[in-house]
Amino acid sequence: MHRVAVVVQPGIRGFDLAVITEVWGPDRSRIGVPRFELRRCALDTGPIPLPGGLTLAPDRGLDWLAEADLVVVPALAEPSDPTPEPVLAALREAHARGVPVAALCAGAFILAEAGLLAGRRAVTHWSLAPRLAARHPCVLVEDAPLYVEDRGLWTSAGVASGIDLCLHLVRRAHGAEAAAAIARSMVTGPFRTGDHAQYLDRPTPAADRTAEALAAVRERALRHLDEPLSVATLARWAGMSPRSFARHFVAATGTTPHRWLLGHRLDAARRLLERTDHPVPEVARRAGFASEVTFRQHFTSYVGLSPRAYRGAAAIRRTARPNPG
Repeated sequence: MHRVAVVVQPGIRGFDLAVITEVWGPDRSRIGVPRFELRRCALDTGPIPLPGGLTLAPDRGLDWLAEADLVVVPALAEPSDPTPEPVLAALREAHARGVPVAALCAGAFILAEAGLLAGRRAVTHWSLAPRLAARHPCVLVEDAPLYVEDRGLWTSAGVASGIDLCLHLVRRAHGAEAAAAIARSMVTGPFRTGDHAQYLDRPTPAADRTAEALAAVRERALRHLDEPLSVATLARWAGMSPRSFARHFVAATGTTPHRWLLGHRLDAARRLLERTDHPVPEVARRAGFASEVTFRQHFTSYVGLSPRAYRGAAAIRRTARPNPG
């Protein structure tokens, strides 16, 4: 059972708490998702007031962070509000033990206040990025990605990108199939890489038309990942020159067409390794890699395991899941 601690305190955003609860709270073992133990950890045990007239009842103290496999920090509705020192100390101790710590949206302010983001990359909602940089000049603040990781510390941009980060953390720990099953139950997209752009600056009707054309190209490309797809091919589908297509693609997604294709091909390969018994060369072919050697190199760099080792770990995860009956 994967243990997830959400750090709660007065004033946290209800949306962030709802996202965390929806991803790790329900028992979805009947659709192939491992069971999680989600605990609301607080400095005090009494009811916690939230914005909008809501209250929350913690079920664990901060000492439970020592038992957690993952710590998640919701944002405060007012990012500049201080966080009690015992909470900051508990976050520092969890990170020092090697536990991944993730903050949603303005939760980056809390990690920065704890001193955890000094000299590290971090992201928050684009409108709060200048404020975070001014308040914590030692933090390497970015305002474009949806989420970033720097040495075990995860931060995300605003609102929906918190869902993206939570699903990505499930994907890393439990595989693409588990993350996709959760996404389906939430009726949300299963995979957006962290380097997607947060927003389109000053959209215009022409920009909207371009965005629609690029979205159609991406959807078509996902149906043909097993085929050779060059920038020239994608540009032709969009009715653009390759140079113009590449420029618009980066503006819309925050990454190049090549890197976008590579990420989705690797994710497709993960699903094939989890779901099928296809030999590794066949997985490479179906995921669109020109050679098995290239596939192995990219996959090992991306996941940290060779394709065969990843398949073995996925099999162990499946057999270790509790019987849903």
